[in-house]
Amino acid sequence: MRFARLSSCLRSALTVGAALSALFVAPSAMAQAPTAASAAVVAAPAGSGPGLWVVQDEDSTLYLFGTIHALKPETPWGTARMDQAFASADEYWFEVADLDDQAGVIALMQTKGVSPDRPLSSLLTAEEVADLDAAARSIGASAAKLDSLRPWLASLQLALASINKAGYVANNGGDQVLHARAAATGKPIKGFETAIQQFGFIADMPEDTQLAMLRSGLKEFDQADVMLNRMVTAWSTGDVDGLDVLIGQEAKTESPELYDAIFTRRNETWADQIQTLLAGSGTAFISVGAGHLAGADSLQSKLAQRGITATRITD
Repeated sequence: MRFARLSSCLRSALTVGAALSALFVAPSAMAQAPTAASAAVVAAPAGSGPGLWVVQDEDSTLYLFGTIHALKPETPWGTARMDQAFASADEYWFEVADLDDQAGVIALMQTKGVSPDRPLSSLLTAEEVADLDAAARSIGASAAKLDSLRPWLASLQLALASINKAGYVANNGGDQVLHARAAATGKPIKGFETAIQQFGFIADMPEDTQLAMLRSGLKEFDQADVMLNRMVTAWSTGDVDGLDVLIGQEAKTESPELYDAIFTRRNETWADQIQTLLAGSGTAFISVGAGHLAGADSLQSKLAQRGITATRITD
């Protein structure tokens, strides 16, 4: 579950960072706020760039763009076609409209993320606890400090730590940059979900699935750089099939429950919302994680099941 776990947890891991700092640990790597992104122009990649799709009817134009939620500062991904589509929009849609709902996130973590009576050390082997301690110490924490966390929250902590360790920064993430750019326009910003809903998809998974996520994170902690580099290369060059192999197909095979919770059910709900949006009028730019726009259960496929065609823009 290498790429699948990391990519599917990425948005939630970045959102949880500051809240985790407030509750449990306070290393500098956890202090990156996802809402402080720059709206500056992004450099163009050497190839065609990330995929962009459009859905249209007589009076509506909806653009679909996939992002990676954290990127290295030097990553090029800007394209003229994306800039033009973005500028033409009357409103902007993201997975979450408010990227900094720390109060709500902290409340959820306190109710669903902490379990002192069922500590992690009682669910993991001695070797896994040692691995957890080694990973935690690289970010200024320890297994003891994380012992009261439920497996899903510890998994997000590790995902965030491995992302930061690999040099990927939340502020450079595609949706953070586009959110800042959208805010600068003064146009409406809307979200398919709330941050609380996003955490719920993970927090409400069976404990066995949560533990599988955590164990995968422990095994892969030092491999995030290689994993993310391959994922970003596929995304930034518009290799949708490659993204599907790295994210969707792996998740579906190794953890059907995680795949269903993170991709299938959410894409179904988003497709319903887009169908409603299409019934209105105007132009919207829709930005979601790139994994949602790849594979048999992609957002485009869910729209097709509703008789709505998403056409890829290639020039």
